[in-house]
Amino acid sequence: MESIVTNPLPNSNSDRVRRKKKKKTSAAAATATLKTNQQRQNQNQSNNHTRWKSEAQQQIYSSKLIQALSQVNLNGNHSSPSAPRRGRAVREAADRALAVAAKGRTRWSRAILTSRVKLKFRKEKRQRSGSVSAATVTGVTGRNRSRKQRFSVLKLKAKSVQRKVKVLGRLVPGCRKQPLPVILEEATDYIAALEMQVRAMSALADLLSGSGSATSSSPPTSQ
Repeated sequence: MESIVTNPLPNSNSDRVRRKKKKKTSAAAATATLKTNQQRQNQNQSNNHTRWKSEAQQQIYSSKLIQALSQVNLNGNHSSPSAPRRGRAVREAADRALAVAAKGRTRWSRAILTSRVKLKFRKEKRQRSGSVSAATVTGVTGRNRSRKQRFSVLKLKAKSVQRKVKVLGRLVPGCRKQPLPVILEEATDYIAALEMQVRAMSALADLLSGSGSATSSSPPTSQ
């Protein structure tokens, strides 16, 4: 009987080709999903920016702003607060109305809505924690000044960029410890919302000043 010897090389080559094809298809699918996700994110960002520029969104915010300001007036009638405290209350009411108009879809709007609760916890912590003595602070600063380090130009540039990112994260609510892409995305939406807030508040101020001048200029009624 003739012995038939099977050669396993063609089968192994075909398996390798199949594996390579599977890898290529999976990589192509992954890149396609990444592209679609990026396109959706860009579309959502553009929709958010155009939403803040629309007249309908400005009218919604104006109605919520009037409600918030009426609540401030009702609370102010019971007690007579000082001018700085009243201005702070108006600013907080305007920011809360802006966050409500955003419907909590962004990080900055959620941070504004939860800021009152966080302020209460911070006040309690400050009362519990004792103040640090001035002697220890001066000793630490003296030691830090004595340890001067030499930085290269690249490190200095990186530090300046990190400082700017930190400052931007502090300016945008809820982005203090977030990475740069999140900070940029939230900042662009927050700036567009603030521009709409300025437009709505200026229109409301013009309306109130016009109604006030009209009432003052009207002649007195004859009895």
